[in-house]
Amino acid sequence: MRLSALNTALALTVLAALPAQAQQKLMPAQSEIAFVTRQMGVPVEGRFSKFDAQIAFDPKLPTAAKIGFTIALGSAAIGTAETEAELRKPDWFDTPKFPQATFTSTAVKPAGAGKFEVSGVLSIKGSQQPVTVPVLLAQAGGITTATGTFMLKRLDFKIGDGDWKDISVVANEVQVSFKLTLTGVAGW
Repeated sequence: MRLSALNTALALTVLAALPAQAQQKLMPAQSEIAFVTRQMGVPVEGRFSKFDAQIAFDPKLPTAAKIGFTIALGSAAIGTAETEAELRKPDWFDTPKFPQATFTSTAVKPAGAGKFEVSGVLSIKGSQQPVTVPVLLAQAGGITTATGTFMLKRLDFKIGDGDWKDISVVANEVQVSFKLTLTGVAGW
């Protein structure tokens, strides 16, 4: 099934560890968290439609950043209602018991012009793992866009238990990509 894609989306919470400052806000309608996994070798794409971020980021002082992110796991969309319903079950996200994935930053390091490495703890389905996400920032007209891509291993978070542990059926690697549109981030 396309349940591995949900694991990727969880990794996107790490991506939310992006720039922000006083009164910084995520613009959800202009933002996206997407994921790609493979089932039987075929790419399966999906996205999360409900997520939020709490951001305090100054590009001139990134090491002082505080970033938190939540993703509503029940908002995963991969194209079929049947598969999306399956993702909410205990073998996958178990959304009745674990409705959200969270990310909390522990460090933000500059990595070149407009580039940052955001490290933190990603929590999904009761499992916590350290993650580091590369983030590219761009500014135009008072709007900051943070983009990036990283890999997540679904089995590290117990996503796809039971028969779905077989990585020859559903890949363990999930590619997570994001575009987060923010207001209130100071220029650099």
